[in-house]
Amino acid sequence: MQPIGIMQGRLSPPVGGRIQSFPVATWREEFTRAREAGLACIEWIYEVETEAANPMATEAGITEIRRLAGETGVGVWSVCADYYMAERLIAPGGALREGAVAHLRWLIRQAGSLGVRYMVLPFVDSSTLQSDAEADSLVGLLRSLVPLAEETRVELHLESDLSPRALAEILAALRHPLVRANYDIGNRASLGYAPAEELPLLGNALGSVHVKDRLLGGGTVPLGAGAADLSTCFRLFGSMGFAGPYILQVARESGLSEIALAIRNRESVERWMTAAKSPR
Repeated sequence: MQPIGIMQGRLSPPVGGRIQSFPVATWREEFTRAREAGLACIEWIYEVETEAANPMATEAGITEIRRLAGETGVGVWSVCADYYMAERLIAPGGALREGAVAHLRWLIRQAGSLGVRYMVLPFVDSSTLQSDAEADSLVGLLRSLVPLAEETRVELHLESDLSPRALAEILAALRHPLVRANYDIGNRASLGYAPAEELPLLGNALGSVHVKDRLLGGGTVPLGAGAADLSTCFRLFGSMGFAGPYILQVARESGLSEIALAIRNRESVERWMTAAKSPR
């Protein structure tokens, strides 16, 4: 089966009511918790609010992350760069924000030093692309980052709320194996997009998957309780040859520990993967 991982912070109690954040006090413990939950990897969070405490910012911290990954067998294969939701890479109107772009170049190098396979760049919510000019600027930015991606071997995965065709057009304009799409199952379902219509448009450009469920036009809910067509998604992922990992980013639930919830969600994903392989 393909590996299953979890978004960092989901194995710790939420801080300040936030559903997702870098777990300053417990990031070390999450490696052991992930192993207990039978997970293969953790998707690292890098954000503005906790940057000063994030070990990925220093060589000593990267060494410690590597040590913990080696001791537990839980990898850090990806980074979710939430930093650029607050510090937008592209200003309204389409101008690049040079300070944020310079920071991204630095972060890609840090990710390469950690041995990360890919970085998810979010263009949703506060960082959503709102015009053709902004989309054109994104193409230019990514084109300028390709040499660095090749040097570090860090893929750049776009998470966006663009229409399926608009996202496919951006990826087609680049046509580079290190620039691909992140598919967030819940977010796309919340926007009303059908996986059977949009996943074929991505094809080989599908790079990574966030597993969650959301209500149509609403918030995150437990798997199977929202608008996401999870069985179709996993069937299509299988037919497209997607090799994972699947990253759990599921709603929290009262009455269940973080580890118990992670185990339940991992088992659900394993069932969907198995069903996708079964002959019809």
